[in-house]
Amino acid sequence: MPRPIARVLMLLELLQSGGLRTVAELAARLEVDERTVRRYADHLLDLDVPVESVRGRHGGYRLAPGYRMPPLMLSDDEALAVLLGLIAGRRAGLMTATGSASETAAAKIRRVLPQRLGHRLDAVLDSLAFTGPPSAPAAPETAVLLPVADAVRHHRPVSIRYTAADGRHSERTLHPYGLVAHSGRWYVTGVDPALGEDRTFRLDRIAGARTLPGTFDPPAGFDPAERLLSAMASAPYRHEVTVRVEGTAEHVRARLPAAVAIVEEPASEGGPDAETGHWSRVEMRVDRLDWVPAALASLDRPFVIERPEELRALVTRFAARLAESARRRGPHEAT
Repeated sequence: MPRPIARVLMLLELLQSGGLRTVAELAARLEVDERTVRRYADHLLDLDVPVESVRGRHGGYRLAPGYRMPPLMLSDDEALAVLLGLIAGRRAGLMTATGSASETAAAKIRRVLPQRLGHRLDAVLDSLAFTGPPSAPAAPETAVLLPVADAVRHHRPVSIRYTAADGRHSERTLHPYGLVAHSGRWYVTGVDPALGEDRTFRLDRIAGARTLPGTFDPPAGFDPAERLLSAMASAPYRHEVTVRVEGTAEHVRARLPAAVAIVEEPASEGGPDAETGHWSRVEMRVDRLDWVPAALASLDRPFVIERPEELRALVTRFAARLAESARRRGPHEAT
């Protein structure tokens, strides 16, 4: 590559690192005079790269937002980071419904990688193993994700066309407070102003989103992720479980995640002893009870079952099986 072209590309890479670069700084980095720097900037403008000139004592050049993405200059580490991010995002379900976009973006980067870096990347991918299967695809449409995100950022109402889990269709207005990615799915949390109730919607079930006039004030200290997990834990299921556990809420939450259980720790009347003076109230809504005894045993704390009554028998049988297994000896052990 002729050296002037190489220096023009180097100028582009310097500008893409962000911020305003003075002409003197660019001249020093490119090892040319300031007049040549200006000529190189003109070359980039001829290529429709949005280079912006800032006049004045502390002026120089910077990249301005353009109508299309200019050529990207990535270092080895940056190219590897982008490709690994695309792979991880695809496995985690953090993509839009145009799932091929991540594949075509990765292919474009791979195509222009130097051969030595391509071999190094192949070595990483060939030796990389994941501990869990890829998330089931439940990605939102780009035409839904972008307007909803914009409405969240600028506190604007949004009209959505939604399909519920039972297939019912509806159109409603939402004051969106935040977007949450959880277990390979995208959610938006907010309030339905017509009902005055907090609501949570899956973005992949939204067929269309349209920003409405006006603004709203989100509540102070609202945590969208916490709201989503709380909504999941309190969703209607076949069984409602209520248990009191002798232990702090922090201890219980470390073993029962927020998406599974709602944990409350009433003011203790027995003193400040965190080990024996605190009782926490645990509520769970579950479709099956068979896994609950093992979850309660994992707390390693005394507990009292309030409901349902059939859970008592399941815990009793579970404890009996554990005791029987503890008494067993292997075929080669002495009796």
